[in-house]
Amino acid sequence: MASTRSLDKWSGHRHLQNLAESTPKKTQEQSNHVFLSNPTSRRCAILISTLPFTLTSLPQLSEARERRNKKTIPLEDYLTSPADGLKYYDVLEGKGAAAEKGMTVQVHFDCLYRGITAISSRESKLLAGNRIIAQPYEFKVGAPPGKERKREFVDNPNGLFSAQAAPKPPPAMYSVTEGMKVGGKRTVIVPPEAGYGQKGMNEIPPGSSFELNIELLQVMPAEGK
Repeated sequence: MASTRSLDKWSGHRHLQNLAESTPKKTQEQSNHVFLSNPTSRRCAILISTLPFTLTSLPQLSEARERRNKKTIPLEDYLTSPADGLKYYDVLEGKGAAAEKGMTVQVHFDCLYRGITAISSRESKLLAGNRIIAQPYEFKVGAPPGKERKREFVDNPNGLFSAQAAPKPPPAMYSVTEGMKVGGKRTVIVPPEAGYGQKGMNEIPPGSSFELNIELLQVMPAEGK
């Protein structure tokens, strides 16, 4: 009886010892398993956290690349207008009819100061609202500035348009457009005396030179021809 009790006691003690030895091993395996799975989840977290930044940074990089690739025209490549001595460069030579003195033309123009668009015919306004539209500017080549602005209203597909609300072009545009062809694009260096003088206009400070970009859209024959 005593030997049987002693044997049971020894068996129980041995079972507890085996259980104690197996528990750390199992815990270690679990620990190893967790340790091995952590790098995978960490990589996923890093990828997920950086994905929005990558997506949002791509357009910025693209825009920056476009700015770097933008061609800077050397001053020596500019031609001089015989009529007023303005420096101009034909970015794109048109293939249509040429604008001559006395002809009525339609153009789009943009005045840029240090890369900022200060005035543009592409940002005209409707009379009865704040909706911005692109309204070509019509004038007579070589005529004094302002004569065409006596019209109060112009009817167009976009609605009733106020000519008085149209952006005011610089005086240089009335002469430097001569010689352009329909479809052509010309950039002009406008000094203060041929621009907005000592008053300035919008972002163009008083007494400042700026860049004028002209796109010739249409020409009409001079009156009497």
